[in-house]
Amino acid sequence: MEKNHAINSLAALAHDMRIDIFRLLVKAGADGLAAGEIAQSLDVRSNTLSNNLNILARSGLVRSAREGRSIRYFARVDGMQNLLGFLMEDCCGGRPDLCAKVFEQIACNMET
Repeated sequence: MEKNHAINSLAALAHDMRIDIFRLLVKAGADGLAAGEIAQSLDVRSNTLSNNLNILARSGLVRSAREGRSIRYFARVDGMQNLLGFLMEDCCGGRPDLCAKVFEQIACNMET
């Protein structure tokens, strides 16, 4: 990932509604959510939601798929992985134990 792409992704997330949208889509997992479901969950108007989803999509953090007359949105986990990888690229200085706590915090809990 290049620095400008990382800046765009961080800027997209630097808004209370957009971070809520992204986190909601992460929770939805592979099924994603229809735009109407997102709007209802976050109690937001459609046009406001659409604008924020477009910003997240341009940053590479959200993707969409048309389903008939509806559009379903998905978190692009690979986009977030790339962003985190860019940010954490040199965090360990060759000592992975220094970053272990960060990786534990973001790792999926497969036992639940």
